[in-house]
Amino acid sequence: MRAAVLHEIGQEKLEVLDDVEAVGFGPGKVKLRIRATGLCHSDVSAMSGVLPQPAPFIPGHEGAGEVVDVGDGVTGLSAGDRVLVCWLPACGECPSCKRGQTHLCLAGFMNAGTPNFKRPGGDVFGFAGTGTFTEEVVVGAGCAVPIPDDVPFEIAALIGCGVTTGLGAAINTAQVEAGSSVAVIGCGGVGISTIQGARVRGAAQIVAVDPVASRREAALRFGATEAVAPGELADAKQRITGGEGFDYVFEVVGKSATARTAYENTRRGGTLCVVGAGAMDDTFQVNMFELFFDEKRILPSMYGGGDVLRSYERAIALWRAGRIDLESMITHRVRLDGINDALDQMRTGEALRTCIEL
Repeated sequence: MRAAVLHEIGQEKLEVLDDVEAVGFGPGKVKLRIRATGLCHSDVSAMSGVLPQPAPFIPGHEGAGEVVDVGDGVTGLSAGDRVLVCWLPACGECPSCKRGQTHLCLAGFMNAGTPNFKRPGGDVFGFAGTGTFTEEVVVGAGCAVPIPDDVPFEIAALIGCGVTTGLGAAINTAQVEAGSSVAVIGCGGVGISTIQGARVRGAAQIVAVDPVASRREAALRFGATEAVAPGELADAKQRITGGEGFDYVFEVVGKSATARTAYENTRRGGTLCVVGAGAMDDTFQVNMFELFFDEKRILPSMYGGGDVLRSYERAIALWRAGRIDLESMITHRVRLDGINDALDQMRTGEALRTCIEL
């Protein structure tokens, strides 16, 4: 079957190959035919080594498709079912799951160390235990979440990661209050979803911050009340908040420099929500006096900060009701052969979300 493979960490291009086989099918597993997958910045971060991932590997974790086959012991799924891929399934048994923090379950991360593909030259890993830049993939049954018939594959794929992450940051983690002021630093697919989440929660002012003009323009269409370049944030802070700072600032880049900017633009007693996934050697620093004196809440948000199955259902309900716009987030569509063009479009900021159709 066909798949896009990264041979070594640090390479910028993927190679589309025809000699890849999905392996590992058996009890508790399902085989999926991928129909659509989104390109998420986390895929690029794994390729560059910012996020840890063994290689060679097949990127992609934001996918949707159909069940081809189910292994022994799998219940609730049958061949032909339409599903989205959950890259962080909850085991239901670990301490995090038992506390109700299923999004912190580590079972899914453990899968990343087991290859689920092979080529004539050896094993190939799937990113985050999945790997959706391929025609077929074998995953644990918990990774396959049934979707209603009225949800297109490309919409379901977005809900599988970027939309859930951004919406959840505003709704679950920060719990944005109606009438509040919000700034969102980084307006790719996750940042746009964060903006939509803040709008759903009733924020009065939502300032989108991004260096790319096309992303700033897009942010206004998705609910931002103002969009500025990074150098204009200080002026927006002064005009909108009287210099006090925003009630909520979301960092959706994954760098300590932008996290520090976010902290400085959060009012005393306000909330900094860190959504971007960064590198292990990139350290965010605050001094002990400001930490105590400013009493700013620093809230990381992992995969939307809540039960992902409930978050999927909520995203679908909001989309059906016209409260969020998911179709317009897909600015580019390519076939698998165009994956490297899609990577370039993401790196330059040209694309909000690219849908790879398989």
